[in-house]
Amino acid sequence: MADEPATVDPNKDTDTNSASVIFQTMEGLYTYSKNHKIIAGVATKVVTPTNHGKTYTFTLKKNAKWANGQRVTAQDFVTSLQRMADPKTKAQYASILSAFKNYNAIQHSKLSPSKLGITALSQTKLRIQLTKAVPYFNDLLASKYYPLNTAAVKKYGSKYGTSAATAVANGPYKLVGWTSSNSTWHYVKNPDYWNAKAVKIKKIKVAVTKDESTAANLFRAGKVQETTVSGEYVRANGNEKQLQTHLLGRMNLLYFNHKKKVTDSENLRQAVSYVINRNQLTSQVLQDGSKAALSAIPRGDQTNPKTGGDMATETGNLLQHNVAKAKAYWQKYLQETGKTSATISILTDDSDDDKKIGTYLQSVMEKNFKGLTVKTTALPHAQHVARDFSGDFEINLIGWSTNWLDASDYLDLAAKDNSVNFTHWNDATYNKILTSAENKTGQARYDGLVKANKYLMSVKGYVPLYQPSEAKLISNKVGGLTYSLINDAQYQYAYWK
Repeated sequence: MADEPATVDPNKDTDTNSASVIFQTMEGLYTYSKNHKIIAGVATKVVTPTNHGKTYTFTLKKNAKWANGQRVTAQDFVTSLQRMADPKTKAQYASILSAFKNYNAIQHSKLSPSKLGITALSQTKLRIQLTKAVPYFNDLLASKYYPLNTAAVKKYGSKYGTSAATAVANGPYKLVGWTSSNSTWHYVKNPDYWNAKAVKIKKIKVAVTKDESTAANLFRAGKVQETTVSGEYVRANGNEKQLQTHLLGRMNLLYFNHKKKVTDSENLRQAVSYVINRNQLTSQVLQDGSKAALSAIPRGDQTNPKTGGDMATETGNLLQHNVAKAKAYWQKYLQETGKTSATISILTDDSDDDKKIGTYLQSVMEKNFKGLTVKTTALPHAQHVARDFSGDFEINLIGWSTNWLDASDYLDLAAKDNSVNFTHWNDATYNKILTSAENKTGQARYDGLVKANKYLMSVKGYVPLYQPSEAKLISNKVGGLTYSLINDAQYQYAYWK
């Protein structure tokens, strides 16, 4: 892995490294098949909702167990989601529960978390009540709404998930040896997992290797069987038979802090967006198969119900490269601030790619914007995430990975009440367009989301850069590792050839 996880608490994870560990060690009501189709997990089957898509009733497998041998019960799901909704938990991504009955009142401390629309009807019967139908709800059931071992939560409280010792897995693997500050640990087969007989590989060693050339060397030496490598490696080793690349359901983008005077400006956002040549960024700087952003929505994310076409490509390029326009907006920004010069800082991860992008942005901005000095700061991922949430940045390069294929996840990043809208940008027109779209269904919803995307890009509420591609080295001794836009390979399907 490229970096350490920040937590293994499913209520609190927001970063990709934490999500990666949770994905291998936890299981929701649903899970994914080896071909990335939604199938029953802890639930006995994939159910059809009632009450116009607003009520889901599940029966749990009687042989679904935690790694400590206890049964996974309906109460474990209730414990988890009530805890996530509770404002005291400070779950930074609690908004994924926003469609649950009483969520808003609970978030604003007007109702107890016990009033959330999730009820244990018995040990094995669970009911979820929503305020509106959610088209991608099955994906959330598979990838975000995990149970928590109720006894462990009572025992560890807010320290739950801060190490392997303070978490309990219910998936195909349990986490062993992660202390929160070390860079190696193991996934060990969970013998109590209901489908343990199908899990072929008993122990997987995970190591954080931030330098991707080191990771490639470990792979060549046969010490690692799967690793991510950089664009630099892809450029130099394009014919490598054990190299696979695939686009991710992710968008890397720039956030501008609206609580900082220096960056609280549409003129600045427009100037920066127009000065960036995204095709140059992907083909010359990254060179790893990543694609230039066309809008806020990545390719493959949402299908038009009427035409079957892809939203990103159908909507077209809303992010033009135009240096003359960029310079004109920069002059407007200087007039607006009453200054002749400015110093602006850009925050990035300390990964190879992020540092290259920071250097590229610094170069094109200083070259074309008279009087501008750009400072770049590259931080380890966990420190960067902490700065996101504390608002300690001016311009911030972040990446957003989705867990479901629906444009709303990217459009919500700029919504007023979203806990990951680190910009604090608040545009009444945008909020109205987006809310209206999300309250519709079918083609009307799709058309509304397209409208929201076009408006967001016209005012550059944030500035998308590119849809990343991921390059993996996978040993020819291992089978069963497959990837999708939204999912890592699941090790439960891996086997030694």
